[in-house]
Amino acid sequence: MRKEFCGLFGVWNMPQAAEKVFLGLYSLQHRGQESAGIVSCLKHEFFSKKGMGLVNEVFDAEDMRRLRGSSAIGHVRYSTSGSSSFGNIQPIIVHYQNSPIAIAHNGNIPSAVKWREKLEKEGIIFSTETDSELILKMLVREEGTWEERLKKVLDRLKGAFSLILFFPEKIIAVRDSYGFRPLSLGRKEDSAVISSETCAFDIIDAEHERDIEPGEILVIDENGERSLSLEPRPHRPCIFELIYFSRPDSQVFSQSVYQTRLNMGWELAREKKIKADLVMSVPDSANMQAMGYSKKSGIPLETGLMRSHYIGRTFIEPHQDIRDFRVKIKFSPVGQLLKGKRVIVIDDSIVRGTTSKKLVNMIRKAGAREIHFLVASPPIKHSCYYGIDTPTDSELIANHLSVDEIAEYLGVDTLQYLSMDGLLRACKKTDYCLSCFNNDYPLRENKNE
Repeated sequence: MRKEFCGLFGVWNMPQAAEKVFLGLYSLQHRGQESAGIVSCLKHEFFSKKGMGLVNEVFDAEDMRRLRGSSAIGHVRYSTSGSSSFGNIQPIIVHYQNSPIAIAHNGNIPSAVKWREKLEKEGIIFSTETDSELILKMLVREEGTWEERLKKVLDRLKGAFSLILFFPEKIIAVRDSYGFRPLSLGRKEDSAVISSETCAFDIIDAEHERDIEPGEILVIDENGERSLSLEPRPHRPCIFELIYFSRPDSQVFSQSVYQTRLNMGWELAREKKIKADLVMSVPDSANMQAMGYSKKSGIPLETGLMRSHYIGRTFIEPHQDIRDFRVKIKFSPVGQLLKGKRVIVIDDSIVRGTTSKKLVNMIRKAGAREIHFLVASPPIKHSCYYGIDTPTDSELIANHLSVDEIAEYLGVDTLQYLSMDGLLRACKKTDYCLSCFNNDYPLRENKNE
């Protein structure tokens, strides 16, 4: 089973569609830095380019000329289990009754292993390790329209999925009934745009029209748009989209990510008052939270760490030895600012704790007199099974150490996490999936399948 945390982008009825998708994927690069792919369509022929690496490394001008047509979909990804390989790059294309179908997927289906084993026993052969291929293989075994088939399959496949399915005559966008992952509809004149985040609409001058609703199957074709509904389930949008993954200039789950992160810092300052000389963030994911803390507390916000933007996020690197090395070249402390100061460091979360420990050591060596480490989310104690790359429970530092023990491990004078109540106040809602904090899994029956 592979879990995916990815970015999706698609356009329907737009000139130079592949170029628009390229730009959209560029804006979604933060959602996946391992590989990228685009599929376009001219009449009934699909054109495809996929590769390992960043968007600007995979595609060139010649690719844009070759990816013809007025509709296209694209995908950026990183794998969160299993091997990294070219065959797993999306969008995935299959041919059924002499017609191509492509799919791009963000999320994870915990029951995929069970269904894959069942189909393999029936003689079905899989060429990738992705949940996306499983959906396609199940789809072609059903009867009815593609929308009807999709409803039958996805009602059985409980899990986290935002999908774009691409046919020569239509695009279908789907969001699971729990609403774990974001997916939005945009508009540019007579053209429709689908994106994992609204920030990608801006780069092609499209307007955000609305979120695709949890459980909605949105069909876009030459006749316009129509929707079907999957079996309804309690909404459980992933709160980590707001804490960490989404870009600050996006609206996710009808919330401004920028404002929500400011609120987290504000709530943190309300809960924990500390005498200090400056507030600094662990850039860039905690910048807004640190700003919120500074505004509420009145303590000046400074840039105590400089971040290199030429390497990927340490959180999504697959090997610890690479992660340890990259922390040293990713961040550099500003010694002249930190020397002799009482410093409040704001981070969005602590996962394993190894990166935080190294940062604390850097700041201490730069001369900070006191280090107060504040985290703008509760302790992460449990793994995610719905498409975010978190380690196993035993690798999560908060799963087996108390807050005081974590503070001692990090070597800080103070360690404070944002409370669950504070987080929910910041996010303005209470229906989020909080399983990584409280072990309350919406799909507990599928957790270990």
